[in-house]
Amino acid sequence: MGFSAEGQGGGQIVVIPSQSQSALCFLSRRSDIKLTIAHQQKYSRAQLVLRRLFGLVSIAIPHFVLLAIVGIWLAIIRFITFWGVLYYGRFPEPFFHFHLGYLNWYLRVAASIGILGGFGNLVDGYPAFFPGAKADTVKLEVPFPEHVNRWIVILRFFFGTLSVRIPHYVCLFFRVIASGVLAFLAWWTILFTGRYPSPWHAFNVGTYRWSMRVYLYLGYFTDEYPRFSGKE
Repeated sequence: MGFSAEGQGGGQIVVIPSQSQSALCFLSRRSDIKLTIAHQQKYSRAQLVLRRLFGLVSIAIPHFVLLAIVGIWLAIIRFITFWGVLYYGRFPEPFFHFHLGYLNWYLRVAASIGILGGFGNLVDGYPAFFPGAKADTVKLEVPFPEHVNRWIVILRFFFGTLSVRIPHYVCLFFRVIASGVLAFLAWWTILFTGRYPSPWHAFNVGTYRWSMRVYLYLGYFTDEYPRFSGKE
């Protein structure tokens, strides 16, 4: 039980019960899943215009075609992963790193050109191809899970739509609309000033971060239920 006591100088000391302390720690802890998309001090107007004029041909089509081809193999991996996690309680490590690399590839393209429902112009530069590539400007980091709770896997399989997809995707629907408006305004702001307003950038990165947490939870990368937030 908690109690309050009178401290020196008349101040009140409040002692929080251990159960409440645990709850506060849970609510305030930072997620182990980290998505970083660098905010640049200055953005290239030339690259902005070139992406608008030629981005479909030079970035979107070649990346989209290869992402779709590699995505066929990824779908097979996801099927094998489900049964591996269910029977052994472990995520096959080679599959984990390949899948994570694929997501990093998708995010590099989405942050640049905004294909597949993304918001582009968050970073300059041409996105690197394939899961094995790396970039300092866009990075998704997920610790490898040594153990995956099989009961949670079963619950996610049967009740994931009700407990995760519906509540999160309803919230994300409105957030995506807001991010789309900010992305549109940011394009003109970069064109005239060469700068992407930091709060807008952080909000749009947060939209990616939130959606990635939902995807990773449903994909058995983590047993941590995704927060209703885009913050780190």
